[in-house]
Amino acid sequence: MRRRELIFPLAVAVTATGALRAQQKTMPVIGYLSGFSPPPNLSDLGRDPFQQGLSETGYVGGQNVAFEYRWAEGHYDRLPALAADLVSRKVDLIKTAGGTPAALAAKGATSTIPIVFTNVGDPVGSGVVASLARPGGNLTGFSNMSLELTPKRLELLSELISQARVIALLVNPTSAYTDPMIRVVQEAARARGLQLAILKASSESEIDTAFATLVQLHAGGVIIGADPFFNSRREQVVALASRHAVPAIYERREYAASGGLISYGPSLTVLTDMDRQAGIYAGRILKGAKPADLPVEQPTTFELVVNLKPAKALGLTVPPSILARADEVIE
Repeated sequence: MRRRELIFPLAVAVTATGALRAQQKTMPVIGYLSGFSPPPNLSDLGRDPFQQGLSETGYVGGQNVAFEYRWAEGHYDRLPALAADLVSRKVDLIKTAGGTPAALAAKGATSTIPIVFTNVGDPVGSGVVASLARPGGNLTGFSNMSLELTPKRLELLSELISQARVIALLVNPTSAYTDPMIRVVQEAARARGLQLAILKASSESEIDTAFATLVQLHAGGVIIGADPFFNSRREQVVALASRHAVPAIYERREYAASGGLISYGPSLTVLTDMDRQAGIYAGRILKGAKPADLPVEQPTTFELVVNLKPAKALGLTVPPSILARADEVIE
């Protein structure tokens, strides 16, 4: 082959390589900031609801959008540094998972990179956004309304154990969401003439200690605060409630399905769809929409689940008023 014939293929190869590099450089990158641990099978991330929603807007992971993942593994104090690392890498958008702590860490790290959050209990009260209808700034997302629902959980638990005068609330002291939760539940307890005992735990051993303390407090029952850390230790929490024979109410059906007594909150279907919608929001923002113009969405339906097996073990008769309202009764 003559030299002239060699030059053309070489030029094409160089041009193609340059184009590829340019394409890689312009591919948007989403930073994923989570308070949780990574899933056992990392390939599952490509099938999560967020990426499904993102694909509905035309963005497919590995094809025209890339991801940078950061996991706090239940240690909320790590979130600010992880958020700062994503910002230093100049990601185009940050998606937070793990509630209020992750959203606040991302907000503290940047005022310019768009942020889409999920499962924030009280976005306005916690200072994540200015309002639900017009979030303002660089954040928008989805609330699970866990703060507003916690007094309702107190009401349901006191109806179930009507003779109890002391109810405990288990909270995670490392969460910025804890103090507002304590305030609203204390107000609800006073209104019902109940004494509220506060238990704090941010590690597995502290959860053990908290449940052991319930006996000393003569608490008739316990509300498990809505917190990603407790959700990640669901089996431990349910087992301890059973071992110490303490009626407990939880935020999610998964607790009741795992042997917990009663749960009240958004269904897994609703939460999954909200995560998918978060992906759609992210896609719209990557195409030019402003987070400040996208309203914060909230669930509109909630499910009450009662498990009769632990009720029987505790010697409790579930009132007909609760059974009549239950969306699901596990027998």
